[in-house]
Amino acid sequence: MGFPDRIERTVELAAPPRTVWTALTTAEGLGAWFGNEATIDLRPGGLARMSWTGGFTAEMRVERVEEPAVFGFTWQIFGLPKDDPRRTYVEFTLEPVGAGTRLRVVETGFAQLPQNDYRTGYDTHVQGWARELGELAGYLDAA
Repeated sequence: MGFPDRIERTVELAAPPRTVWTALTTAEGLGAWFGNEATIDLRPGGLARMSWTGGFTAEMRVERVEEPAVFGFTWQIFGLPKDDPRRTYVEFTLEPVGAGTRLRVVETGFAQLPQNDYRTGYDTHVQGWARELGELAGYLDAA
C-alpha cells in the first residue's frame, strides 16, 4: 500500500485576495507569518529563504507566479539532509469569496521518499501547515 503523496488544506480568510497575495509573496509578509525573517525573488527560478528564531532555515525555488491567483515553490523535505536533492512542490491558489479569499495550499512529492523517511517528512509537513495557516489567518486579521 502506498503513502499519500499530497497534503491539501483550504481556509477561508477575511482579507481580500490582493492582501493575501502580498502576505504570501513578499519578504515582509512571509517573515511575519511563516518565518521570522525572509527574502524572496518573486519570479520563476527566483530564490527565497526563510529563517526562524531557533536557527532553522528553509530555501525555496519559486516555480510559478500568476499574480494574484497562483504562487508555487519547491523546497526541501523536513528531516532529510541539507544536500538531499529531493523536494516537494507547494502551491497556493487564491480565489475571491465575497470580501475575502478562499486559499488552497497543496504540497506534493512525498511519494519519492523511502518508507523510513516518509513518516517524518509527511507528518511534520501536515502539522506544519495546520499551524502556519492559523498564523497566516492571525496575521491577516491583525493587519
